[in-house]
Amino acid sequence: MAFDHHSSTRIRFGAGKLASLPDLLPDGAKILLLYGGGSIKRAGVYETLTQALAGHDWNEFGGVTANPSVEALNPALSQLAETGRDFILAVGGGSVIDGAKYLAAAAHYAGDAWDLVAGKARVRAALPIGAVLTLAATGAEANGTAVISRLSSQDKLTFRSPLLQPRFAVLDPELLVSLPDAQLANGVVDAFVHACEQYLTYPVGALVQDGCAEAVLRALRQLAQRFGERRSLDWRQNMMWAANQALSGPIGLGVPHDWATHRIGRALTALYGMDHGRTLSIVQPSLLRETLAEKAAKLSQMGERVFDAPGMAPERVIDSMVELYRGLAMPVTLSEAGVAEADAARRVMASLRKEGEIRLGENGILDEARVGRIVSAFCGS
Repeated sequence: MAFDHHSSTRIRFGAGKLASLPDLLPDGAKILLLYGGGSIKRAGVYETLTQALAGHDWNEFGGVTANPSVEALNPALSQLAETGRDFILAVGGGSVIDGAKYLAAAAHYAGDAWDLVAGKARVRAALPIGAVLTLAATGAEANGTAVISRLSSQDKLTFRSPLLQPRFAVLDPELLVSLPDAQLANGVVDAFVHACEQYLTYPVGALVQDGCAEAVLRALRQLAQRFGERRSLDWRQNMMWAANQALSGPIGLGVPHDWATHRIGRALTALYGMDHGRTLSIVQPSLLRETLAEKAAKLSQMGERVFDAPGMAPERVIDSMVELYRGLAMPVTLSEAGVAEADAARRVMASLRKEGEIRLGENGILDEARVGRIVSAFCGS
């Protein structure tokens, strides 16, 4: 167990904390307010933001889409340059915050900014970012990782740098109250799988990390079971913090990670425009069944400590996760997500091959043949 950990994001958490945003904004900054499709205006958040920004030099760019693409973000990049912005305030969920990270890095890169996403160039400088979270799912508000798409090539890739970690994040659970049920369900599954990717590998004796991951997973299981209470403050504040803790760093320190579910899921989004959370509920059960031998010990531990069932067989733990997803009306096969394409498995595998040799999971346990079986299973082929 060895790691280097530094968390530089100031978290301001609690109901009504959006009102304290002026205290966090840097004096003299030239701010770009970045947001999504306009829900912040319908929910009344935009008015509060404009009040907070009074006295600051700011302009705005709206319309950042789910699964943000370079094609949609590059006009904002031009606006940054033309207006001399030096601080980005991202207001939204993971997609808007990921878009802000792309813009922050691209603003200091002279070439094609896709090079940064594709790993052809390192992020050596970035504009500072602040975040106001309006959708709890990805933990993007407290990490330096972003997922960006390029529509022209149907690519969706992850890039990261400590320089992209937001300086501050306002986590006000009141901002979740108007979210559609589908987005809340996506968030529960996204956060649950984030924790699983750092936990469901093999035992390494990391007592604190295992305990923290199990606490997050238990909380998310309860939130799924209590989904009928999703409009209550208690539900929303626990959801917001659980999603943050699932991917803000500590549970993954010094332990093996998987991330194959996310990698395969990104291909589904790139090909079919599917919500990220739905891709995870589709891929993960098939992946766990393929890797049952390698993950049996941690699945059994999860059964005892997360599902409160000592002695639960690993296969039954997977079934319990499927039941959790179905309880949230989330798909667990491609056909349940409305994709009935005959050659879906072939297309998904072709997308995965574009990044080179397929070697996924902890210690590269999933070669192309095994990934092919996973894909065929959830495609029903």
